[in-house]
Amino acid sequence: MSRFQVKKVAVLGAGVMGAQIAAHLVNVRVPVVLFDLPAKEGPKSGIALRAIEGLKKLKPSPLGVADDAALIVPANYEEHLTLLQDCDLVIEAIAERMDWKLDLYRKIAPFVAPHAILASNTSGLSITKLSEALPEEMKHRFCGIHFFNPPRYMTLVELIATPSTEPQILDDLETFVTSGLGKGVVRAKDTPNFIANRIGIAGMLATMKEVEKFGLTYDVVDDLTGKKMGRASSGTFRTADVVGLDTMAHVIKTLQDTLDEKSDPFYSSFATPAVLKELLEKGNLGQKTKAGFYKKVGRDVLRYELESGEYVPGGQKGDEVYARMLKKPAAERLKLLRNAEGAQGRFLWAILRNSFHYAAVHLASIADTARDVDFAMRWGFGMKQGPFELWQEAGWLQVANWIKEDIAAGKTLSNAPLPDWVFSGPVAEAGGVHTPAGSFNPTSKQFEPRRQLPVHERQLFPESVLGSNAQRFETAGKTLHEDAGIRLWTLDDEVIIASIKTKMHAISPEVCEGLMAAVDMAEKGYQGLVIWSGDEPFSVGADLQSMLPAFMAVGVAAIEDAEGFMQQTMLRLRYAAVPVISAIRGMALGGGCETAVYSSRRVVAMESYIGLVEVGVGLVPGAGGLTYIARRAAETQALTTHKDLLPFLTEGFTAAAMAKVGTSALESRKLGYLLESDIVVPNKDELLFVAINEARAMATAGYRPPLKRLFPVAGRSGKATIQGQLVNMRDGGFISRHDFHIASLIADVVTGGDVDAGTLVSEEYLMALERKAFCSLIVNPKTQERILGMLSTGKPVRN
Repeated sequence: MSRFQVKKVAVLGAGVMGAQIAAHLVNVRVPVVLFDLPAKEGPKSGIALRAIEGLKKLKPSPLGVADDAALIVPANYEEHLTLLQDCDLVIEAIAERMDWKLDLYRKIAPFVAPHAILASNTSGLSITKLSEALPEEMKHRFCGIHFFNPPRYMTLVELIATPSTEPQILDDLETFVTSGLGKGVVRAKDTPNFIANRIGIAGMLATMKEVEKFGLTYDVVDDLTGKKMGRASSGTFRTADVVGLDTMAHVIKTLQDTLDEKSDPFYSSFATPAVLKELLEKGNLGQKTKAGFYKKVGRDVLRYELESGEYVPGGQKGDEVYARMLKKPAAERLKLLRNAEGAQGRFLWAILRNSFHYAAVHLASIADTARDVDFAMRWGFGMKQGPFELWQEAGWLQVANWIKEDIAAGKTLSNAPLPDWVFSGPVAEAGGVHTPAGSFNPTSKQFEPRRQLPVHERQLFPESVLGSNAQRFETAGKTLHEDAGIRLWTLDDEVIIASIKTKMHAISPEVCEGLMAAVDMAEKGYQGLVIWSGDEPFSVGADLQSMLPAFMAVGVAAIEDAEGFMQQTMLRLRYAAVPVISAIRGMALGGGCETAVYSSRRVVAMESYIGLVEVGVGLVPGAGGLTYIARRAAETQALTTHKDLLPFLTEGFTAAAMAKVGTSALESRKLGYLLESDIVVPNKDELLFVAINEARAMATAGYRPPLKRLFPVAGRSGKATIQGQLVNMRDGGFISRHDFHIASLIADVVTGGDVDAGTLVSEEYLMALERKAFCSLIVNPKTQERILGMLSTGKPVRN
């Protein structure tokens, strides 16, 4: 690993991107100073202060916890430039004006520490031209760093070198951005809009041209170009609204100003679309102004109509025949679309063909390898596959010949031929640009492996491109046991990995049996156990659907047995003689949350969503979740001098009764589902590495499980207090009668039932109360309505 350490960062510019970059830095616990111009009135750092305050109101939230906005230090260029001397990384993120940026560089240059990296977060300006304003001694540690919006959620960060940038600088920065910020790094060439925006915005412009040509509406296009096509669910025009139509117009202008017919044969298609011009003139900039291609009025979503200049009812879907085509294997899918007679099918083929054509023509000028393009489009534009991956999967030469025919027929946006390497040489022989040896570099004419830095060794199963034949976790290592529900395996003969295989990693009786077996194996000859299922979610909870047949055949006794077995599994995890680590990514809900809280420790990706959500299907947590809430309240109280247990119980009760879910690992910690000792990992691909090493470290340190002990509960007086609040909520119309009934059952369990305050109880005692409450609800008609509604529609039923 590089010794370069980022102990503090300065972000220059408190606009939308600068403030959100600062927010993500505090999410990953990096101290940050946010600079902007001195305010003309009020506090000199007022601009930065207002931007920091504004972070709390943004949706989706750029902060893991809103209160962490206070960790960002506000500053201004007039009073605080000396603060730069303590910063190891300075990220400039001011407006996209070359003259403003150059002026700022001259101002800050004397104050930037001699070892610090200076990077510009520009979306398309020349990094080399920007470097010209810097003194010679700084040029070698200057580069471009392009975050995608919103920085907390978007994986892609493009790094761009100048001819003077020292290679070690980019290696150091890639190491920090990968492991410290949790991002996927692609190194781009210093060309207009770099890789993702060059291909992506050109693709959006091409799509808009094809929309006009085929006469489709924006809602139909978004339906076709969203999830059905393996792209971001927002499709094309909703994505533009989210990004901001002014931002999109700026990126388009960069293409218009920095390219021409000679440098880009597709240049004629870069004209600003008429509809975009019209919306900009109206001040309809998308989501930020609540009107763009779409406008929400009450519960209705309207779409813009260019012909009338008005918003009209939206919600139209694409023809189902094309939805079925898009589900076909790649080769069949593209053939069907190319031969389609309907406008929607011809439109879909056209935009796919255009993306292949553009990417191939420009690959050599914008990126080192085809891998960089595919990763950039995946991570920056939410595509399941990059353009080269889809092209290769569909049959490289067949698709290439179709494109060639369309070029000859004048159907394409440009008559530029596909490069020679498409039809002959290594790519044609290999059947595509991605091979086990690496991805194609059109400059060297070779397949090149992915760059390897020491930080990449932390990614045991990183994302890979189609055709690379990268080892998959499903078949890696040595299998110790495998069935339909779970695989137990090891990479090192020291730590067992338990990977749940059920749909959405639901916890079935078979999964419980597998976890029990995993603990038995680990105790006999391993250092620990890691529960890690490879991809999202960690687990959505108990497999209710698998319980229903037993319930119908045997009755509630079958449910009680299943819940009892789940509870035994949780206690087995908690009291295992070896450390049990839950490695969490994505959702850990219901039984998934219970699995996590009964583990010895949790290693959690930043974007994890943890909570007890059983109320949504009319149930209470039944596998130890409520017992955990009661025990944690008692443990927390024991660390204080307070004698009243109820205040320590209230937050846990509220979280379960309202089905609160932490919207980040940091918020889940505030809700009590994670402890301060648990580890938050910014990069999801490092979870398994960190979890295995944590299990080893705990074992080496002489891990012993907690001793079983009794703990006090709040008793009937505590329940009465909670019940009084619930009555007010019911009578005030805030909750339904069934909600009141469920919440009352939760209150009964977490307070210990009909006992005196301070009574000492065991986990088994509270789990018995949980089972009783759970089973009483499973036979309740209103709960059954909620369960069936969720299973059939995926949405909660309020009754």
